Amino acid sequence: MPNDRPREQLLDLAEGDPLSTEHLDEQVQKAQDELASLRKRQDLIERQKRDLEEMSKRQDQFQTGRAETVEKLTRAVVVLEREKYEAQRRVETLEAIDDSFKGHLGLLENIDPKIWEGLDLNKELTRALSAVDDARTEYSKSYPKIASESAGDYSAPHNDNAASDGGERDLKDWFMMGLAFTGPLILAIILAAVVIASRK
Repeated sequence: MPNDRPREQLLDLAEGDPLSTEHLDEQVQKAQDELASLRKRQDLIERQKRDLEEMSKRQDQFQTGRAETVEKLTRAVVVLEREKYEAQRRVETLEAIDDSFKGHLGLLENIDPKIWEGLDLNKELTRALSAVDDARTEYSKSYPKIASESAGDYSAPHNDNAASDGGERDLKDWFMMGLAFTGPLILAIILAAVVIASRK
């Protein structure tokens, strides 16, 4: 029967053919070598797989980190632009107020009642009072713009009419400011009156 031949061949090999045994040993060795080679390749592929997975993970971290950071920086740039604009506007406002205050201060400091002798005293007093009123009005209008970001540095006027300690302090501040503005003028009027009286 045809199926008996492989069996007979195996029986013949089992009986001890030295060439056939060496041939089998070679086949076994070859199979072992191939298996070792396959294991090396498997190790290499697994290592490459781990490297690729690590690279993919780092790439995801980069993409996520970049997107988050770009978004934050973009928002920060918008905020900075707005802050720069507001700061520039505030600087311009403060410069205008500074020029105005210096102008009024110079005008008030240059009022000298001593030189009114021989002039129309009523007219000079009217001019002086007008200068004081203009300076006071400008101060009351402009000072809140200064004090808005530097509260507590100066005695800023307020419009709080509440009967509280804060309201009392504000009233006191108003009185002191009024005295500071009108004090020199009052003194000038007194001196002028003394001069006029002495001439009589």
